[in-house]
Amino acid sequence: MFVFYFPVFHKIDSYFYGNFVFMSLSSFEVFLKSLEAHPLIDASIPLSAYVSIDLSIHNTELKTVNILSSDNLEHFIWDYMKTKNAEVAYGGYFEQRGIYARSEYFNQVNPEEERNIHLGLDIWIEANTPIYAPLVGIIHSYKNNTNHGDYGPTLILKHKIEEAEFYTLYGHLSITSIENLKVGAAIKQGEQIATLGTAEVNGDYPPHLHFQIIKDIQDYNGDYPGVSNQLDLEFYRHNCPDPNLLLDLF
Repeated sequence: MFVFYFPVFHKIDSYFYGNFVFMSLSSFEVFLKSLEAHPLIDASIPLSAYVSIDLSIHNTELKTVNILSSDNLEHFIWDYMKTKNAEVAYGGYFEQRGIYARSEYFNQVNPEEERNIHLGLDIWIEANTPIYAPLVGIIHSYKNNTNHGDYGPTLILKHKIEEAEFYTLYGHLSITSIENLKVGAAIKQGEQIATLGTAEVNGDYPPHLHFQIIKDIQDYNGDYPGVSNQLDLEFYRHNCPDPNLLLDLF
C-alpha cells in the first residue's frame, strides 16, 4: 500500500495555457517548477530546435487534413516541423482535439461526456527515439493498453522528492520498452527508460511521447486517463498539472 503525501494547496500566482486561464499555481505546481529535470529526449538537442504545435479543434490548418488517419496526421506534423526547421514538436496540454473522434474508446452519446481534452504534453519525434527519466524514481507499473487510440505500451514511474509523492506517465512506447521490467526497480535521473513506438503498436498515432504528471494515481496500474471530458476537467486540472512546469520547454 502506498501512502500519499500532498502539500497543502496555497494560491500563489496566475498563468495562461492555450485557450485556458489557470487563475493560480498551487504549492505542488510551484514545487514542480523548482525541480531540475533531465530532458525527456536527447539532451544535446537545443530548445531552439523545438517548436510548439497546435493540434486543437481551433487550428484551421487541420481542416484540410484527415486527422483520423495516422499517416495523414504524421505528414502534417513532420511537414510543419520541416517548415520551422525543427527537430522536435511539442504541445497539447489541455488541448481540445478532434483526433479522438475516430475511436469509440473516447466517445459518449452525451457531448459533455466525450473525452477530447488532452491531459499530457506530447513530444513528437521519430520512432525508436530514446526516452530518459526526468527525475529519480522507481517503476510503479507498466502495461500495453491496446484500445484503438489508447497509449499502447505505457510506463509509470513513482517519485518521492522532499516528502512529496507523485507519478509520471510515459505513453506510446515500443513493445520492447515494457519487456523485462520489474515493479519497484530503482530509476536514476537521466537513465534511459524506453524508446518510442510506431503507429502499429502505439495506439495508431504518429510517433510521439505522451508525458503526464499525476499526483494521485488512484487505483490505476500501467494506465491513467490521458484525455478528459468537460465534466471531469477540474479534477484533472489539479491531479494532472501542466508538465511544462517541470520540463520548462517554453
